[in-house]
Amino acid sequence: MVQKIIVLGSTGSIGTQSLEVIDYFPQEFEILGMSAASNIDLLEKQLRRYRPQFVAVLDKRKAKELRQRIRDIHITNVLEGEDGIIELASLESSNIIIVALVGFSGLKPTLAAVRKGKKVAIANKEALVTGGELIMSEAKKNNSFLIPVDSEHSAIFQCLHAGKPEEVARIILTASGGPFRDFTEEELRWVTPSEALKHPNWEMGAKITIDSATLMNKGFEVLEASWLFQLPLEQIEVVIHPQSIIHSMVEFLDGSVIAQMGIPDMLLPIQYALTYPERWESRFPRLVFKEILNLDFLPPDKQKFACLELAYQAGRIGGTMPAVLNAANEVAVAKFLQKKISFVQIPELLDTVMSRHALSKSSSLEEIVQADEWAREEAAALSL
Repeated sequence: MVQKIIVLGSTGSIGTQSLEVIDYFPQEFEILGMSAASNIDLLEKQLRRYRPQFVAVLDKRKAKELRQRIRDIHITNVLEGEDGIIELASLESSNIIIVALVGFSGLKPTLAAVRKGKKVAIANKEALVTGGELIMSEAKKNNSFLIPVDSEHSAIFQCLHAGKPEEVARIILTASGGPFRDFTEEELRWVTPSEALKHPNWEMGAKITIDSATLMNKGFEVLEASWLFQLPLEQIEVVIHPQSIIHSMVEFLDGSVIAQMGIPDMLLPIQYALTYPERWESRFPRLVFKEILNLDFLPPDKQKFACLELAYQAGRIGGTMPAVLNAANEVAVAKFLQKKISFVQIPELLDTVMSRHALSKSSSLEEIVQADEWAREEAAALSL
């Protein structure tokens, strides 16, 4: 049976690579719908190629413009705004929802998809960072299945097949360390946005690239892994692995460590998420072991890269604190890219906002949204 796919965030890095994977299997997959925030130039090209039945654009003005542009291809279901993307994520006729949205915008569509009992290929870690308890509860209640697309979580998901859940001692998330892993604290003070946007191993969007440079992205991955794999934070460790060949590892009670390896490329984890529980042959580049000169592992420096420890702190506190961390980080990254704050002031801003938050232990959507809104306003107004 042809699987009908919704790609939320089709114009972004993961979205475009998802379409590339789908192109390899035209007999098995069909694009039912796609969405974008505002990049309607690329979206229009995608629509003309794939001719989905539905499209959604977050920017309502851009949605109206797109509707005029594509009158000749008769896609009448042009949805708009946040409600439009949520409606797209909830379509009864879909089989798989790829959530490739950026930041907090992924929470409500992911929640809508799991409430419909969908298979959700999730590449939006912020949804689980901010609403992990709610999403996992709804997924269980509605027999929805979340399968990770992030290379690290895909690796863990695959490694876990080597044993039973109760046999897991710990999971080890690998991190490249970003472009500044060898910088001194003084050198970090002078990092520019253009330098931070040059990741040594991966090509990604601006937000996630900055998060990788600060190790905030790895902190979010720790919180995401805790919810996805139902493990306490104490059983989740981070190790710096500059080559990004081992994507993550699982250690079992007997001391065996199972690792998943591959070149630094998102195509394989995307394909695995779409085809699971099967493995299909791929055309993607493969490891050539004689070309791998070494595999290095180092502990992360939580003093230089304080965002990682802030993520652990937010996870230990729980409640609305992870949502506050995420919202403040989105504002901080934007401020850094606009040269309003320095690289080292990103964790300072996050720490300050977290310290001012009146915590709620509730995991309701309303409380999470309120915490997000408060943290954004607080971070935007903060002068360091």
